[in-house]
Amino acid sequence: MRRTARLLTGTALAAATAALAAAPAHGGAPQPAAQPLRAPVGSLEVYPATAIPGGQVTVNTAACGDKGGATGDAGAVGAGVFTLAPTTHQGEAIGRFQVPPSAQPGTYEIVAKCAEGSRQVTGDLVVALGAAQVQPRGSVKTGVGGALGPDPVQTAAGVTALAVAAAGGTWLLHRRARGDGI
Repeated sequence: MRRTARLLTGTALAAATAALAAAPAHGGAPQPAAQPLRAPVGSLEVYPATAIPGGQVTVNTAACGDKGGATGDAGAVGAGVFTLAPTTHQGEAIGRFQVPPSAQPGTYEIVAKCAEGSRQVTGDLVVALGAAQVQPRGSVKTGVGGALGPDPVQTAAGVTALAVAAAGGTWLLHRRARGDGI
């Protein structure tokens, strides 16, 4: 009886969890999964949002109107000023810059100022270390090392084994010298 109750409780919990996951959080119709969400008109979209030093970043905004360009500023990350040119794609202005190879990990604000008017939009760029840029730590296991290796327990065991072998060898040589035989 207990096993059946646990089975039914687990099944009910799984069904409730699935129903909550499928329901939209805002009460409207759910967004299609295949369609990417667009940035709001008054914002700056940074792609990729996380880049590695030396990587290329694309920035776009629809805040400057259908034919409005903008001047971008990535000085916070050390990339300087770049141009966002107007396109026919949903009235967006698009620009590119390269993250300097010397950029340090962190979050940086990227700014775009519209050419017409005084509108300014911002977006965040996260700089992270890539796999090739991670500094190695620890020791290399080559089999060659100092007398006091990184593990004191293994060092003590090795010293003990050598001491036992030396004592045993000395005892055997002493017996042989006295004529007791082996």
